[in-house]
Amino acid sequence: MTPTPAIGWTELTPALTSKASRDAFVALARALAKVPRDEDIEDSMDDLRTTFAQTTRTSRRADRQALLAAGLVLADLGVQGWRLRVRMDCVQVQPPAPVVDDRAGEKARLRRQELVKRDGQLKQAAVQKFLRSVERPRLFDGRFVSIFSLMRDGRALAEGLRRARAHANNGWAGVLAEVTDPYLEFVTEDATCQFTGLRLMDVWRYFRHTWSNQYTSVPGRTMMFLVRDRAAPLHPVVGIGALSSPVMQIRERDTWIGWHPDTFLARVRAEPSRDLAAWLVGVVDAAVDEVYVADLLEDGLLSARDLSEPTDGVIERLLEESVAQRKLHHRYVRSRDHKGKRVGASSAEHWVAKARTHLFRSKRALALASYLRARAVLKAAFGRRPSAERLAELASTGVGSDVIRKVLKKAKGDRVGIAVADIAVCGAVQPYNAILGGKLVAMLAASPEVVREYRRRYSDAESEIASSMAGRPIVRAPTLVLLGTTSLYGVGSSQYNRIKVPCGRLGGRDPDVVRYLELGHSESFGTSQYSDATVEALADLVHQSEGGQRVNSIFGEGVSPKLRKVRQALDLLGLPSGFLLRHHRPRVVYAVSLVRNLNTFLLGLDAKPQYLIPLDSPDVTAQIAAWWRERWLHNRIASDDVLEEVSRHTLVHPIRHGARVGRPQAREQRELFAEPY
Repeated sequence: MTPTPAIGWTELTPALTSKASRDAFVALARALAKVPRDEDIEDSMDDLRTTFAQTTRTSRRADRQALLAAGLVLADLGVQGWRLRVRMDCVQVQPPAPVVDDRAGEKARLRRQELVKRDGQLKQAAVQKFLRSVERPRLFDGRFVSIFSLMRDGRALAEGLRRARAHANNGWAGVLAEVTDPYLEFVTEDATCQFTGLRLMDVWRYFRHTWSNQYTSVPGRTMMFLVRDRAAPLHPVVGIGALSSPVMQIRERDTWIGWHPDTFLARVRAEPSRDLAAWLVGVVDAAVDEVYVADLLEDGLLSARDLSEPTDGVIERLLEESVAQRKLHHRYVRSRDHKGKRVGASSAEHWVAKARTHLFRSKRALALASYLRARAVLKAAFGRRPSAERLAELASTGVGSDVIRKVLKKAKGDRVGIAVADIAVCGAVQPYNAILGGKLVAMLAASPEVVREYRRRYSDAESEIASSMAGRPIVRAPTLVLLGTTSLYGVGSSQYNRIKVPCGRLGGRDPDVVRYLELGHSESFGTSQYSDATVEALADLVHQSEGGQRVNSIFGEGVSPKLRKVRQALDLLGLPSGFLLRHHRPRVVYAVSLVRNLNTFLLGLDAKPQYLIPLDSPDVTAQIAAWWRERWLHNRIASDDVLEEVSRHTLVHPIRHGARVGRPQAREQRELFAEPY
């Protein structure tokens, strides 16, 4: 294994006022640097972390929280495989270098990092209690059942696959369909399994805990689903999936779509058209009309004429109002005031009240200033007749380019939450994982049945941000046309590789295909390398600081509140936030287009999507399953090694099944059951 050239050592000197605190930080670094890099590293680091946290209680009050936060950051870096050293009483760190010529080695390195937080979660008392509750047998419909009832016995599955293999030259497709016949089941809050009585939410959550990374909920919309197999008793779970609200900014995805500002501006300059010019005006007009202005008119900040004929003066007043209202928000905000609808309030009353809060008055003033400036520039450029020639002239200027970028950002914001979703979870559980069940789950995640369910579930949902800005309910029709996801590991994903669903056999056109396209690697920024305790300590540091801006995790304050809290705390500590927020685990970015007119629909130039597979195609899930059996399963079961792997996952007690959540052993347990000398 040859690692890439290592990133150089970086000095960490937290802003601590007393020499005793600085010495304590250096002493912790020395202790962490001496911990052997073996399987007990997490326990050893935890011991040092606990001891250090206790010693900070006796430190000077002014340094106490800063020392705790800085020390926990250092300990987390050690657990994640960063190298630590002390030179001349200066603490230095170096991130782990990826292994470039050994995919298995690199996967193992990244998996070890992910397992740290996953195993920490599994050790939590609440999680242990949950796992025991669903694994415990209970009487339902005349039989004793548990979560194990929803795992397929590998021996029976392997035997069925061997029978199907014996028909390889005659009628294998029908036999395979009798062995495994997958279907989709969507998870809702109150839905239960018809065979076990378990909540579907609990079934989904249990199997999610078998992943090698920590299970966390994501903000915004989340639609979970199970893939089950009606060919076996009690319809065992093949795999799980979930769609979630998309990440707003992904350079690789946005460049491919045409949403990236530089990409879009290059298109406008190369191919200016009257339609694009009219589109710019239309987006701005709709944006202005969708901002609540009653209170701004009442308070004399602007007039009706200012909306149609904006001046520099009104734009400046709106910008000043935005700053003033943001300060008031941070001074008086209470998170509970931004949670849910007031009892007894109508939808209209609720959104007017929300619009008039300091937070959204600030956001409205800022947005309106931007839209009115764009309107003024477009009017000066186009007059009453937008044209390709005038658009070309506009795009050649700095002011015009800036306006085009801002209009694109607004158009993207209107579409991204309703037309794009991320595949947050996607994969099979054993024994189906051994027979490429993950590819089946990935194909079904992009199926018309999922698109229809997403539309049904969110068709009446009032947009939180748009409604708060408009002071009235805004419902945007959910029309999924694009799915995005990332690999768990930066070396790629065998699950998504080479997936192509032929549309012709599903009611679409030949040679159209629905495929997972690899777009590049994401930047490896985030907070996943830090424990919950560390993030909490950093957030407390921000709240206790005199000049620190409060981040309240209120919907509407901004994206990624955890990331903003951690960044601000690291800056307060005088630590290099940009460097320490890079977790050095880049992932491959994938996209799945469900339509032919992706770019023009997502920009709003086309009113209707042109789906590659018609949403009304009959038996589409069964047809996708049939394609999976033909394309992947049929070839997979030719291997005796694969069938042997399938048969290893048995439900004979003691249960040794890959779909069972493993329990991370405490150090004492490992020592107790260690091999004797």
